[in-house]
Amino acid sequence: MTPSLLRSASLAGLLAFGLTTASCSIFRHRDKPAPVVETVRTADSPTPPTAARDLADVMATDLSLTPDQTTRVRTILTSTVEQANAAKSKFPAQSPQLLAEQKRINIASQKELQQVLGPAKFKQLQANQRKMAAEMKQRQK
Repeated sequence: MTPSLLRSASLAGLLAFGLTTASCSIFRHRDKPAPVVETVRTADSPTPPTAARDLADVMATDLSLTPDQTTRVRTILTSTVEQANAAKSKFPAQSPQLLAEQKRINIASQKELQQVLGPAKFKQLQANQRKMAAEMKQRQK
């Protein structure tokens, strides 16, 4: 492809071209192993949106949630992640403003979860938080 074609080609076209040429043995570099890319998350990294879904799934299993409760919990957790990520982008890491905003978000989220789960399952959630955190860590590996 000429440079002008590359500039005008769509992303989908470039991906299709790259996939077809990459599978051809002429274009493979056998002496170079594929690079390994590892993602390192820090405390100020945005929380991935999949974390809300995964935590809702863990909670549904551990707390025996109904499908309606699971949907409502997933909505609450997704909103919590979005708000937390917005706060992380708005305030400097470890700033008093960020910590106060995170505390506010967590309190609001806990109140919503308590309403959806009811007192018994909310107590069970609080008792199982360490176990659920360990399960979430395993899912991220």
